[in-house]
Amino acid sequence: MRRLAILPARGGSKRIPNKNIRNFCGKPMITHTLLTANSTKLFDKIHVSTDSQDIFNTVSEEGFRPDFVRPKELSGDNIPLMPVLKFVTREYLKFDLIYDQIWLLLPCSPLITQK
Repeated sequence: MRRLAILPARGGSKRIPNKNIRNFCGKPMITHTLLTANSTKLFDKIHVSTDSQDIFNTVSEEGFRPDFVRPKELSGDNIPLMPVLKFVTREYLKFDLIYDQIWLLLPCSPLITQK
């Protein structure tokens, strides 16, 4: 069973600017979710789908460098999640990477646990 985890983390938050990479208990918010997902050993790939160079750099420094960036047309305020998830899975198909399961993990879920 091959599993892909996708964390959609766009850079254009209006209410809380840069919320995905803001410090939360000593780490960028998204890092908590990434580290927990990684510790489960469930995923063959953990991908952060972002249009933001700041988010890209932050997650790369934490060891989760995205394989590609999200296009601007999928990064607006009113873009639903499904087109973003489809984009990511189609991009991985270009690399001949096929997954049996696609998991959506939200980047601002620092209290997520392995269970």
